[in-house]
Amino acid sequence: MKATEQLTTMLAAAAPPVAVEAPAKINLYLHVVGRRADGYHLLDSLAAFAGIGDTVEAAPAKALGLSIDGPFAHDLGDGEDNLVLRAAHALAAASGRQAAARIHLTKRLPVASGIGGGSADAAATLHVLARLWRLDFGPAALAAIGLALGADVPVCVYGRSAFFAGIGEIVTPAPALPPAWLVLTNPGIALATPHVFKARSGSFSGPGRFEAVPANAAELATVLRLRGNDLTVAAIQLAPVIGTVLAELEALPGALLTRMSGSGATCFALFAEQAAAETAAERLRTRQPGWWVVAAPLLANAPPTG
Repeated sequence: MKATEQLTTMLAAAAPPVAVEAPAKINLYLHVVGRRADGYHLLDSLAAFAGIGDTVEAAPAKALGLSIDGPFAHDLGDGEDNLVLRAAHALAAASGRQAAARIHLTKRLPVASGIGGGSADAAATLHVLARLWRLDFGPAALAAIGLALGADVPVCVYGRSAFFAGIGEIVTPAPALPPAWLVLTNPGIALATPHVFKARSGSFSGPGRFEAVPANAAELATVLRLRGNDLTVAAIQLAPVIGTVLAELEALPGALLTRMSGSGATCFALFAEQAAAETAAERLRTRQPGWWVVAAPLLANAPPTG
């Protein structure tokens, strides 16, 4: 081995691990506005992020490997169909290099739950490996790679509150969101997104975008009440417990708005203050001890962090 190659190998081996957070993606509203000839639905949605999520860490290695821990690790496999590994292979192919890294995923978000857990993990993987491999790939390039992995991946790559359209590839910054808190809850079921879209019926909605900047959480709730989630009825048909989840959230003191996120089954309630959200979350945990319930801040701008 040449001296320069040996030095490069030694430096790579000594490089410290890189970690990136993968916050939960929340659809504050989600409209289905049409359908393409190939069957893909066209969407209009306002996505924001919550102050809870998974963590993806990567370190130099001679081959690609994945380990997983965390409360929901048992719901994931570490085979090649895992979105983290698929993202790693996609980035390696796009950059013309070997897919080699030791990746560790801490899984705190429930799987297939409508809050972009897998998509956020894939987006975080693209960011963490771009840093580890020292690639000159900006968010637009990473988002283009991520679209092939899932419709939610591009908005998760940008990692800030944004409108997205098309099948997820058109991402536009949203007005600044006010300080607010969320209570997120999932009844312990996974719901496959394709099944929900297939069960949906009825006419299409119009776009719901707005330009005004809500001054506070109450104004944000007022704006969002004029919009909705077009997948809710279909999701409840497939999993009636979602109706129970929404009813429980609506009954929480201080809840300004309740809604299902994405294709479910996770739902959220919007609160103005941290104390009210944490009190409500504790109350809901007591009433429904088998559910996943967390209180978390709404992040108006949450770029991936190391």
